[in-house]
Amino acid sequence: MLICRGWRWRAALRATLPVAAVALSAAVGATAQTVEFSDTTLENGLRVIIAEDHVAPVVSIAVNYDVGSRNERRGRTGFAHLFEHMMFEGSENVGDGEHFLLVANNGGDVNGTTDKDRTLYFERMPSNQLELGLFLEADRMASLDITPENLDNQRNAVQEERRLRIDNQPHGHTFEAVDELAYENFAYAHSIIGSMTDLNAATVTDVSSFFRTYYAPNNAVLAIVGSVDTAAALELVRKYFGPIQRQPPPPEVDLTEPPQTAERRASYDDPLARLARVDIAYHIPESLSADHDALSVLSTVLSSGRSSRLYQGIVRDTQLGVQVGAFAVSNRGPSLFRVIGIAAPGADVAALEAALYEEIDRIKAEPVESWELDKARNDARRSFVSSLGSSLQRAILLSRYTLFYDDPGQINTRAERVAAVSAEDLRRVAREYLVESNRSVIITIPAPAGAPSGGAPGQGGF
Repeated sequence: MLICRGWRWRAALRATLPVAAVALSAAVGATAQTVEFSDTTLENGLRVIIAEDHVAPVVSIAVNYDVGSRNERRGRTGFAHLFEHMMFEGSENVGDGEHFLLVANNGGDVNGTTDKDRTLYFERMPSNQLELGLFLEADRMASLDITPENLDNQRNAVQEERRLRIDNQPHGHTFEAVDELAYENFAYAHSIIGSMTDLNAATVTDVSSFFRTYYAPNNAVLAIVGSVDTAAALELVRKYFGPIQRQPPPPEVDLTEPPQTAERRASYDDPLARLARVDIAYHIPESLSADHDALSVLSTVLSSGRSSRLYQGIVRDTQLGVQVGAFAVSNRGPSLFRVIGIAAPGADVAALEAALYEEIDRIKAEPVESWELDKARNDARRSFVSSLGSSLQRAILLSRYTLFYDDPGQINTRAERVAAVSAEDLRRVAREYLVESNRSVIITIPAPAGAPSGGAPGQGGF
């Protein structure tokens, strides 16, 4: 996930709702508080989700557009992330940078983020500024100011972001290398931030076409959560978003990923790295599937905290690694189960990789201890339910579940889905997905200072 950081306005207002008791009770098995919401679709196709909560005089607005890097084509990568920046460059009634200033000067904060499946913009403000937030979001949806000057400005900003976060970071290119090796389908194989060449090639015509295609009311979900009246808020939404014309539906994206039948392996010589790194990626189903739920819990058993299996076996006992982790990527389409190990100084990288497989094989061979499963389920559920204490997180989740799954009600059932995962589910998904023929492995090796970086064989370099 990439976050727009060209501006970082942060007001003193930080509102969270007192739901610690709800989070705790959900973590130990009680029923969590239900999030009540309305669900309305305007004539122009904009889906509007509103959830009232009058505990604090705060409102959060989230606009999720159905466009991410998966919607890009070869030779024009990085457009979704570029637009995350472009959308703050002004519109018909809002000047360059004024969006940030208006929100901050009225006691709120604002930002945006892009991933492979969507682009999100959000505001968190005093509830009496709801109309301002809706006006700002609607104005840029309707009339973004696309000029050569604005494009060049944000192109340069994105390229600098790439230099800071990828090109000049230890293991920075490894993240791109994993997706390029694991995926055959271009939709998920290329990076979110895009290549320097493609960003340089972008024209005003390209950008204008991208805007008309994807930044339309019928390609977005608006969620409002906080101290508002639903009927009054909906009238404001109709006032500002209602006149915006719908656009033809964007082209469907083929996310089909052919089955992997043999291990893929590559190495990368990283002159910025000081420690070797092992990245293993297994193909798994899309998020919100039953197997993905089980794999998410499995990742917690493997890597959450000092009592986790990877930490105990690799960091503490054998001391082959200094950092380990595992997580299930939550894509709308084919996802990955990632296992990462950073080698201890002087440790044998092959031994580290073998130790990672040994811990995975133990899951397949032996039932997970009941305390491990309880810890994993409670940790996952606590994290999810605790996030509901933020009006902003609820707005983001409601818009995400609506956009991805056409079901905002998932916000009320997610914790129970995780709680239903059993020890046998963990062993079953480990045996089915975490196998040699289904994995892609990238070994990142520190290169001598001044040595050129080396690309993964067959992947076109980095």
